[in-house]
Amino acid sequence: MRKIVVFNLISLDGYFAGEDGNIDWHNVDSEFNDFAVEHTADFGTLIFGHTTYKMFEEFWPQAINDPKLSPEDHKIGQIINDVEKIVFSKTLDKVTWKNVKLFHDIDPEEVKKWKEQDGKPMAIFGSGTIVQAFTKLGLIDEYRLMVNPIILGKGKPMFQNVDQLKLTLLNTKVFGNGNILLTYEPVKEKRT
Repeated sequence: MRKIVVFNLISLDGYFAGEDGNIDWHNVDSEFNDFAVEHTADFGTLIFGHTTYKMFEEFWPQAINDPKLSPEDHKIGQIINDVEKIVFSKTLDKVTWKNVKLFHDIDPEEVKKWKEQDGKPMAIFGSGTIVQAFTKLGLIDEYRLMVNPIILGKGKPMFQNVDQLKLTLLNTKVFGNGNILLTYEPVKEKRT
């Protein structure tokens, strides 16, 4: 069984991006970069919505050889370029990035079939609309939310229009720069 994992950096007030989609407030340093390389390598498939996919497609293929970027960014770029990618978009007609499949709609039964396969976890980066849809459909197995020490005040909320969902804390990791990684799984309902 493969898990579907949400991995996102969020502000203290629950935004995954600024109002205009910016993420320049992400609190990154060498400790974070080392963690990001290790963490990204754990995933077998990346799942995106249109906006995050386009942002990643514009940045990561060139990151491998960009001398202005860190060696960790080069490693992350290589991992992201090589891994299987799935994008959900109603407006994209085609995708050209390496190892990517395009779907226009989320078919919960199809996603459940993906989860039944053997392999590394599938991860959703950014993609608030996809996170919200997958959460509503009960398709998320784990939430890994890295809370950055910032209050944005305005932005794109991670869980807009999502019903209440109880979670169990699995793990925490505190970073020297003030980030805190919180790992949760949905509470499994008891059957009587």
